[in-house]
Amino acid sequence: MQAITTLNLDWNKIGADGAQHLADALRTNKTLTTLNLDWNEIGADEAQYIADILRHNTKLTVLNLDWNRIRDIGAQHLAVGLRTNTTLIELNLCVNQIGDAGAQDIADGLRANKVLITLNLCDNQIGDVGAKHIANALRTNKTLTTLNLRRNQIGDLGAHRLAGVLRNNTVTIILFFIYFIYLFAFFPAGTYEVESTVQ
Repeated sequence: MQAITTLNLDWNKIGADGAQHLADALRTNKTLTTLNLDWNEIGADEAQYIADILRHNTKLTVLNLDWNRIRDIGAQHLAVGLRTNTTLIELNLCVNQIGDAGAQDIADGLRANKVLITLNLCDNQIGDVGAKHIANALRTNKTLTTLNLRRNQIGDLGAHRLAGVLRNNTVTIILFFIYFIYLFAFFPAGTYEVESTVQ
């Protein structure tokens, strides 16, 4: 029988029990490389089980958690898993309301992580404070190459912090879609600085 390498469970109602069973099954799974849990009911409690997968699974490379309810407490759990994970290269966390506090926790995970290449944090209510923590993490992280901060609440100060680390970082960090719909109107200087740095 051919082993399953991709599991797509998006648009379901997976909660605590389902997340726990998945974690139990995937803790020692040796074949699954992509897990899609977009559009479920995964909150802070469920994020603990997902973090357990990140701590113990040694095959998973792509994890999609867009459009859930992870928020800042759930992001804290995921960050614990990120610190020790050695295989995940892509993590998608769009639309999870993690805010500045969650961004700080994810940034803490990034400082220790040595494998993640793509991180998608679009539409997460991240402001200048969260952007500062992410920028600080990028000073030590040497593997991340793609960071999506689209549709957040990052203003001039946050853009300045990110531009500074992009300018001085020895690793190529591609920062795209940092602006949300109002950024050009209210913070054109910061947006231009980031775009100029990336180019």
